[in-house]
Amino acid sequence: MPKVLPLNGDDAAAYAMKQIDPDVVAAYPITPQTELMQSFSQFVADGSVQTELIVAESEHSALSACVGACAAGGRVMTATSSQGLAYMWEILYIAAGYRLPIVMNVINRTLSGPINIHCDHSDTMGARDSGWLQIYGENPQEAYDNTIQAVRIAEHKDLRLPVMCCMDGFITSHAVERVELLDDDVVKDFVGEYVPTHPLLDIEHPVTYGPLDLYDYFFEHKMQEIDAMSHAEAVVREVSEEFGKIAGRRYSLLEPYAMDDAESAIIVLSSTAGTTRATVKAMRRAGKKVGMIKLRCFRPFPKDDMVRLLDGVKAVAVLDRSDGLGAYGAPVFNEVRNALFDEDFRPQIVNYVYGLGGRDIGQADIAKVYADLAEIISTGKVKQRVRYLGVRE
Repeated sequence: MPKVLPLNGDDAAAYAMKQIDPDVVAAYPITPQTELMQSFSQFVADGSVQTELIVAESEHSALSACVGACAAGGRVMTATSSQGLAYMWEILYIAAGYRLPIVMNVINRTLSGPINIHCDHSDTMGARDSGWLQIYGENPQEAYDNTIQAVRIAEHKDLRLPVMCCMDGFITSHAVERVELLDDDVVKDFVGEYVPTHPLLDIEHPVTYGPLDLYDYFFEHKMQEIDAMSHAEAVVREVSEEFGKIAGRRYSLLEPYAMDDAESAIIVLSSTAGTTRATVKAMRRAGKKVGMIKLRCFRPFPKDDMVRLLDGVKAVAVLDRSDGLGAYGAPVFNEVRNALFDEDFRPQIVNYVYGLGGRDIGQADIAKVYADLAEIISTGKVKQRVRYLGVRE
């Protein structure tokens, strides 16, 4: 029988890792990821898992160890945050380029400087084109569920690419909520036995990892990675549907809320979806035709689903918890606007950068965004396309 425990996001993800029982976990502690690895290391010390835990001397070394262990034929997981992810940068591309299905929980924290330990999405958005899938969780329950699904997604025969499971630092990672846990054997059956592809330790079928790959073949090898990513949407849907059958919790690439007759909508990632949903409920009771789209998967970006949901919407605000310094708008805004460029309908789209360095956002802030969208619908004019929400002038 499933059981319910009060867990924060770090502990929920660590519990999922315990049930998965990967062959190797290599990591280095960094706030606010540290509690996740501390909890998992306790499972190792207690003998609850058979995992080989490698406490590396840096994040670069940790992901390098993951690459070696996965190439050797192991099921491999890790976790990091912020500067730790930045220190892994070089190895992110290697893991994806070698088609290694590593799963990494990333506890979102701003990239310094000035030094800051709180949440924004500058870390994972900086890695958005590294070849890793990115799945964002709203709360500890989703941190748990996403970690389990990510293993099946990464290892799918049509994909074989690494996956980041992202949650908001301190907001989700350290906030305790009700989490419904599956039985250990149910999780074991769901993830199944790992079947490696071309493992280094299969001496009967020798392979080479890491050779020099110049212009005569590199492009073709890169196209294999690009082709694999083209299957990602279908794989995420397939695994999410199967997970729904065992857990009763349904997931896809994005989650619409009150969108059936919405005239205006907000698109948002992670924990701010909860604040936005509460605001939508209140405004709906007041007769306002507002809606919300929670973007669960940023990579792959679900272009067709986004276009379908926005058909008929008059004005859209994209909330970004990172900025695109030097770009015209932030990362999620640019993806959404680009997705709609070729469509016959094209709602007005505005961008709100918010919450940098952990700046809080409340329902009053969200209500202001909907008020701005109402003004755009009324006047047909956009005074400022890219705005900064909650910053002192």
